[in-house]
Amino acid sequence: LNSAVAAIEQNCKRAEDYFSVPFSMPDVNLDQRGKIAGSAHLQKNLIKLNRKLFMQNYDDFLKQVIPHEVAHIVCYQHFGRVKPHGAEWQSIMRSLFHLDAHVTHQFDVTDVGMQDFAYQCECEHLIMLSVVRHNKVKKGKQQYRCQKCKGVLTPC
Repeated sequence: LNSAVAAIEQNCKRAEDYFSVPFSMPDVNLDQRGKIAGSAHLQKNLIKLNRKLFMQNYDDFLKQVIPHEVAHIVCYQHFGRVKPHGAEWQSIMRSLFHLDAHVTHQFDVTDVGMQDFAYQCECEHLIMLSVVRHNKVKKGKQQYRCQKCKGVLTPC
């Protein structure tokens, strides 16, 4: 946790120097669950990191995930409410951190204990949904569509 806090402090300092304004240092914990590497809780000024993925992908977290989440915090504190991965956030990622503005990670998540569920569409393309998305479908709260045929996904 100490190295994560130090990296967050370093990235916040970098943002302060870049924008010439102070930023409130976010709290940090390692309580992020599931396949998500990290998340920024803007109103709480909190960054949550996935402990298991952090330990397995230490360098990538310091170089990519932490700047990604700090960019959300800085974006919120500097611009207010904007689209989560919108132009302002992308600008911070590219101009301040000199990183590509990737929205998702490519870490191996087979070890994080989350089950995937098989779905298919009208073109019979097999798509795996996370347990969270699967539960939303089962409760009738959400539908997901195939990116190819745009058909509604149904459980196999």
